[in-house]
Amino acid sequence: MAKKIQLIGFILILIGAVLISLSMTLAWNNYNAISFGSVALVIIGIITYIYAGKKEIGDEIEKK
Repeated sequence: MAKKIQLIGFILILIGAVLISLSMTLAWNNYNAISFGSVALVIIGIITYIYAGKKEIGDEIEKK
C-alpha cells in the first residue's frame, strides 16, 4: 500500500511541475491561483512521497 501512496505523491509532483512549466510557457504568470496551486501540488506531493517512504520502511521493520 505504501508503494501506491508513494506513486501518488510522485504523480502530484509531476503534475505540479508540468503546471509550472505551462504557466511560464503560456504566460499565465498573472494568475495567482495557478501559481500557488502548482506549488501546493509539488509540496503536497513531496510530503506524501516522503511519508509513504517512511511508512514502507516502518512496515518492513515490523515484519522482521
